[in-house]
Amino acid sequence: MNILITNDDGIYAQGIYKLACALDNIANIYVVAPDRQRSATGHAITMHEPLRAEKIKFFDKDFQAWAISGTPTDCVKLAIEALIPEKINIVFSGINKGPNLGTDVLYSGTVSAAIEGAILGYPAVAVSLADFKDVDYNYAAEFCMSLAKKILDNPLPEDTLLNVNIPNCKKETLKGVNITTLGVRKYKNSFIERIDPRGQSYYWLGGEIMDEKNHEGTDIHSIKNDAISITPIHFDLTKFDLIEQVKKWNIEIN
Repeated sequence: MNILITNDDGIYAQGIYKLACALDNIANIYVVAPDRQRSATGHAITMHEPLRAEKIKFFDKDFQAWAISGTPTDCVKLAIEALIPEKINIVFSGINKGPNLGTDVLYSGTVSAAIEGAILGYPAVAVSLADFKDVDYNYAAEFCMSLAKKILDNPLPEDTLLNVNIPNCKKETLKGVNITTLGVRKYKNSFIERIDPRGQSYYWLGGEIMDEKNHEGTDIHSIKNDAISITPIHFDLTKFDLIEQVKKWNIEIN
């Protein structure tokens, strides 16, 4: 079995290293990831400049690994279509430092990389550790290994991926695994204006999280209650139940 691993935190992040080490127990590992931090790039691809792929030594491992000058989505496309001759069985993206919950998946480079894997026809998983401080990836990596085995025995439908968020707590304190829906996460954006040495304004985007009413069954509720969240996602954004209503508008060419 061959597993492609990528992320958006960069190829030298601890999360991707721990994930690769765990999955090495069950598969041949290929690592193709950004050469630097590329968080919150969404599903961006590089079109107006060349992509550079540098084969590197991946920590203390002998995996085939490439550092890519582009986005997480670039990494998956380039890996599958140009770099790796073998058939890939699963695409893993992560382990991300910080959660990817609710509507934040639309911004996430981690999730977008997994979406690209699904678009290209491969089972795909995005994995995030839902914290930024004092993170311990060990159990999250162990969980990914068991999840990979489950996926091999239970193939995902086409155009589908799993978005996994794992609480940053000890294994003994976890409250189980919930199969969830996406919650709603919005931000009270705060742009901080500053002046550069030339007198020109520039802005830093901050933001205060405002979690909406996220009831039991959502990924946000699950994480808040120390349970692993697994959300099946598909990328057909069509609002099917609105099609007939819009047809009744009788929209015509003027």
